[in-house]
Amino acid sequence: MANWKDSNNRKPLVIRGARQVGKTTLVKNFAKTYKHSILLNLEKAKDIRFFEDYDEVKILKEALFFEHNVPGNEADKTLLFIDEIQESPKAIQQLRYFYEELPELHVIAAGSLLEFTMRQVKNFPVGRIEYLYLYPLNFQEFLLATGKQQAVDQLNQIPIKDFAHKTLLDLFNTYTIIGGMPEVVRTYIANNGIADLPKVYESIWATYKNDVEKYASNDTERKVIKHIMNVAHLYIDKRIKFQNFGNSNYRSREVGEAFRNLDAAQIIQLIYPTTALEPPIIRDMKKSPRLQFLDTGLVNYDLKIQTDLLALNDLSKAYKGSVIPHIITQEVMSLNTINNPKPCFWVREKSQASSEVDWVFQYENKLIPIEIKSGPTGSLKSLHEFIERTNHPYAIRIYAGNFCIEEHQTPNKKKKYKLMNLPYYLGTKLPEYIDYFLIND
Repeated sequence: MANWKDSNNRKPLVIRGARQVGKTTLVKNFAKTYKHSILLNLEKAKDIRFFEDYDEVKILKEALFFEHNVPGNEADKTLLFIDEIQESPKAIQQLRYFYEELPELHVIAAGSLLEFTMRQVKNFPVGRIEYLYLYPLNFQEFLLATGKQQAVDQLNQIPIKDFAHKTLLDLFNTYTIIGGMPEVVRTYIANNGIADLPKVYESIWATYKNDVEKYASNDTERKVIKHIMNVAHLYIDKRIKFQNFGNSNYRSREVGEAFRNLDAAQIIQLIYPTTALEPPIIRDMKKSPRLQFLDTGLVNYDLKIQTDLLALNDLSKAYKGSVIPHIITQEVMSLNTINNPKPCFWVREKSQASSEVDWVFQYENKLIPIEIKSGPTGSLKSLHEFIERTNHPYAIRIYAGNFCIEEHQTPNKKKKYKLMNLPYYLGTKLPEYIDYFLIND
């Protein structure tokens, strides 16, 4: 955000993300770097009235500056923060005029469910705004929040030092159990444990469920979304079919539309597969997707497995092996702050047998296969299928062990390949490690 503030071509910044991921707190802290700040919440009548009463942004600016006692000639030293902007399609539309007519004023907007409000905006400010995507805290942010600076320093060493492995793995297990929702992490820090976390999870999840009516366009869709939110956690990291989802009688079209609305709200997202072996990655929207929730801690709470997870040394076995792939996908998605591309998994479906690789990661002209496993290299059957068919010899395994790079052959000795083994806690460092892996080969 500091780079945005100093940019010569600064546009109004729209912060996007699900409810309660910390958008408002982030901007309020950032506002302290300005001489003046005007903080609006459009859920409040006293604030939204400015956008209802004034069509011209220059008059709107004069009214706001007068109301908040800001000198009219200090727009370049002022941050205007429009929170909950989804409450006013008109305010969203006016962002373009802030850019065109008042470029000296620093404008940030934030809101949840923006995708639904955008449908009501007749002249959306395409090209006149920029986005920043916000997610739950990733592992490095969790370490910073909990005061583990030494752990952060070691996490940023490439390659990671062996002596840091056990401590980082233990910290990552804790992070995986509680998740990255800011209020949850604050409560965990304040109480030095998880005893008081259930009421926080319940509050957050209840807020999302209460928002259902905002996602839905009719009563049937409302019922389908409620059903999905009540049962979807049972399908964590599994491929699903829309027809009769969750043992319901709902049709594919109804379930698909409800899932797409939840996906747009970033509560539960649909991750689709590809059959590509080389760039570009083309997602096959006709194949069954996986489910990815906003936060693994919320899923653990809904599954009632957090106490069980505390007793495990290696979380790769947790909930039939689903928890670790889910948290690492959450980690990688948290890196996409400028745009919001989703990860993609690879499938090769045949009548007698099928193969599935957890992810493919595009690096220049290569698709790097990535498996999340705890077993020996010989069990990486799907990864071997991919390696034998692609145009390079590089593969990655994410697991509970130490960092290392090994040379292998596929089981039938068709192809030699190099396998980089990454500990679970390096999910947010994946792009840097792929650079290290290929550049140093």
